[in-house]
Amino acid sequence: MSTPGPFHIVDRLQVLGADISQESLRYHRHRVLVSKEFTFDAAHHLHAYEGKCKNLHGHTYKVVFGVSGFVNEIGLALDFGDIKEIWKDRIEPFLDHRYLNETLPTMNTTAENMVVWLYEQMKAALQAEPYAECCEGGRVEFVRLYETPTSYAEARREWIEQ
Repeated sequence: MSTPGPFHIVDRLQVLGADISQESLRYHRHRVLVSKEFTFDAAHHLHAYEGKCKNLHGHTYKVVFGVSGFVNEIGLALDFGDIKEIWKDRIEPFLDHRYLNETLPTMNTTAENMVVWLYEQMKAALQAEPYAECCEGGRVEFVRLYETPTSYAEARREWIEQ
């Protein structure tokens, strides 16, 4: 591989078919992890817990999804826009500005329980149309749910799918 040379203003954009072939768009055939994060605000309280969290309170949560797949013919494993669409359509409506004890399945709304629910929702979405066909070997590798900026729970594929 040659050195990149000095910085310069691009004279013309690379053209598919002239400067790069369709076959060159896929650089490799390896599994790759892509990650996208989202935030939501919600209220909840914990049952059978002696501490401040037994009272109704709220958090600004952050959730990070790690999804892997094999790159397709243009070099994408999973489009970041698809992950965002799954979040917006299938997951966020249950969470953002909601009382989680009411909108989630019957559970104690601990971060540990919620992160597994998030994992299950993303997994189900990736296995359903139209995402099942767009992502070869697409699977959830991990979900991390931050309840505060310094505290999180995580679910990983190797722990969940044993």
